[in-house]
Amino acid sequence: MKTVKTLSLVAPLALAAFAPASAQEFSKELVEKGRYLATASDCVACHTNHAGGKPMAGGLPMSSPVGTIVSTNITPSKEFGIGSYTEAQFADAVRKGVRADGANLYPAMPYVSYAIMTDEDIHALYAYFMQGVEPVEEKAPETDLPFPMNIRASMMGWNMLFRPADKPLENDPQQSAEWNRGRYLAEGAAHCSTCHTPRGVFMEEDKGRNLTGSQIGPWFAPDITNDKVHGIGSWTQEDLVTYLKTGRLDHRAQAAGSMAEAISYSFQHLSDPDLNAIATYVRSVPNPDASQASAPTRFDQGKAGNELAGFRGKGYAKGIEGDHAGAALYVANCASCHGYNAQGTTDGYYPSLFHNAATAGDNSTNVIAAILYGVDRHTKDGHVFMPPFGDQPNTINALSNVEVASLSNYILKDYGNAKLKVTPEDVQVIREGGPSSQLVLFARIGMGVGAVAALAVLGVAVWLFRRKRPQTQTAA
Repeated sequence: MKTVKTLSLVAPLALAAFAPASAQEFSKELVEKGRYLATASDCVACHTNHAGGKPMAGGLPMSSPVGTIVSTNITPSKEFGIGSYTEAQFADAVRKGVRADGANLYPAMPYVSYAIMTDEDIHALYAYFMQGVEPVEEKAPETDLPFPMNIRASMMGWNMLFRPADKPLENDPQQSAEWNRGRYLAEGAAHCSTCHTPRGVFMEEDKGRNLTGSQIGPWFAPDITNDKVHGIGSWTQEDLVTYLKTGRLDHRAQAAGSMAEAISYSFQHLSDPDLNAIATYVRSVPNPDASQASAPTRFDQGKAGNELAGFRGKGYAKGIEGDHAGAALYVANCASCHGYNAQGTTDGYYPSLFHNAATAGDNSTNVIAAILYGVDRHTKDGHVFMPPFGDQPNTINALSNVEVASLSNYILKDYGNAKLKVTPEDVQVIREGGPSSQLVLFARIGMGVGAVAALAVLGVAVWLFRRKRPQTQTAA
């Protein structure tokens, strides 16, 4: 009986996989399941241009170490989106990173994580995208990476080396059902490792250091293992669930950048059982490099204070010229929200800058990024907004690289990790979208060496051929 039931489920799915999208009708229940999975997968965050773009229509430029990648239109538009995809083609795109035309996607699309999703969940996602998303008849701008990354066929070799087999994740019988559900969501749909796991030379995820922190564009996704010093091992289950729902944990952490988007578009909309499952799994992940020594965490460093006495009465222009330049910039640009002592507001809407993960982490990236790009987070509790001080179109008061460096150093010295120092050059790197990778250079060198080797082989072959010809003619 079990075999018959299994076949009765698999057969329709297999037949539907090759049917044209327009030939199928899906139930409301299935479409809603797909909507939930798409929310868990945070599809709308990357495939919507936040500067007035339409949902799922693509066009969002995303900084990567090898250049800017622009997201595609994934609405059911037959001309500009995925409306003509069969379910099999849709599954290949989601789990293998291969488009319907056979071209490879770049792994900014987290198909490496989605590869573990079940056939049933892919089926539900397909139903949602074909029937639950409004088609947008607009072409998204093309991604234009530098040579040779613009050759999508190069991804075939990368996939052979680093893409896991697209098969559902098997439950660990030694763990609870909640833990297994959490692992499936965190490692699959929610693709936590895409941002929080360090990358290797070829931009592959270093799974041996899963969730120990990584640079993601201009932001740094911190260690979220159970390491009590570097990770979130000091957080309770309730702490992590609260953070995933709201994007903040008073006097410890505030979500910004990509994580703010994940909170706004994905995590806050998940069910409590699923959020608890994710928290259960994430809080079990170890840091293989964890130190046994006790040390201050990034959530309990710094203290209230200010340097007003050092420049009071000198005026803004003179104040920012001396040793107290950072403090003067803070008073002029930050104190009205974060407080003269950086204590924040009592309701936590404006966070304190001490006992704050952004200011006391192991690197200065997120301090610089927060100043340049601000914070923009929407939750059920309301809209949390910090204006950017970089050179974006909606910047209120743009600061130069020298000014951002001075301000960052003041914040770090007085309120966070005083061991860190920021230079104007560091600010420029973050202003340009984050550190670049040498992979483009290595690829060009590799292709050059390959071309020289091929020419050498061809030359030897021609030489041998010409050497043989006279001997053959003489023998004749």
